[in-house]
Amino acid sequence: MLIKYYELNKQKKEIELEMNNLKDMFQEYFNQLIGADRKGEIIVNGYKLQRQIRKTEKYKDEETVKMLEDLKLNDLIQVIKKPDEQKIKAAVNLGLLNAEQLDSCIITTYSPAITVKPLTPR
Repeated sequence: MLIKYYELNKQKKEIELEMNNLKDMFQEYFNQLIGADRKGEIIVNGYKLQRQIRKTEKYKDEETVKMLEDLKLNDLIQVIKKPDEQKIKAAVNLGLLNAEQLDSCIITTYSPAITVKPLTPR
């Protein structure tokens, strides 16, 4: 089972690399055929190749907040309180905060990972 897992994982990586190369070639084809950021499709030998374009819009944080503050629309601004991990570590290192005080505040998560590698190079 270990050998099979290792070999399949190696094939998976090779297949993903080849598929990514093909996707890049398809993207380049559509870019030249109809332009970037445009959807399109072609049919070749009974297969349809389609490119869809997903549009995502996001507000620029600083500029949007400043504009909303200028318009006195503070209710449209989120105030998010989060612990600053770098500052907490610095405070512990400087002795301003005892690490044991934070024990009840720490969430520890574990995620299992499986790796199989040959002991001798193949």
